[in-house]
Amino acid sequence: MEQMRGSIARKKHVGIMQPYFLPYIGYFQLIAAVDQFVIYDNIKYTKKGWINRNRILRDGKDVMFSLPLVKASDDRTIQDREIAPNFEPNTFLAQMKGAYGKAPYFDQTQELLDDLVHFPERNLFRFIAHSIRSLCRHLDIATEIVVSSTVQADHGSKGKDRVLAICRACQAEVYVNPSGGADLYDRAEFASQGVDLRFIRSRPIEYEQFGAPFVPWLSIIDVLMFNGRERVAELLGEVDYF
Repeated sequence: MEQMRGSIARKKHVGIMQPYFLPYIGYFQLIAAVDQFVIYDNIKYTKKGWINRNRILRDGKDVMFSLPLVKASDDRTIQDREIAPNFEPNTFLAQMKGAYGKAPYFDQTQELLDDLVHFPERNLFRFIAHSIRSLCRHLDIATEIVVSSTVQADHGSKGKDRVLAICRACQAEVYVNPSGGADLYDRAEFASQGVDLRFIRSRPIEYEQFGAPFVPWLSIIDVLMFNGRERVAELLGEVDYF
């Protein structure tokens, strides 16, 4: 984080994202790059998004895993969604063992997963937020994590207006966004509100995956299984800023 800040090291950096279940390493690189990370809980759940699903490696190919949800109307927010009763933590763990049982850091990572999936909560947001906080502790990320609905901002606004409202409420001086948002946000508009807009991009990361052709950008679980906690903590700094 210090390399990114340079001359603006004393300014408060804020990031804002939806919650994701076991997301790719770039999510945690963003968290590690800011002082305060705001997780949306009061926005609509999107079926085609990545909130409750991601990808792992199995037999040399990427396959999807997900948290099953109770059926609900499309206008429900993330904080109003529930994990389905048929979600079986031990079945999930068995799936991970089948995929990564021979990975070099399986025992270390599976112990973490055991704690995450046995968390006694069926509210989707609280379940995922717990997993994000636990993974941050595992990787020694000290960033303050805040739930969006607790921020005193105009939550009726949308898009960049909502982002700016949260930035103002959090007294952000620098807003850090994934590079995919470079075409969505205008630096001048943020600057007019006293916020310096910066973007973060993950550098290509490649590692051994059972000797098979490398499959990139899988869940953080894949990175942990093959690299271990200490190495993944180092990889958090493998980013570029612009």
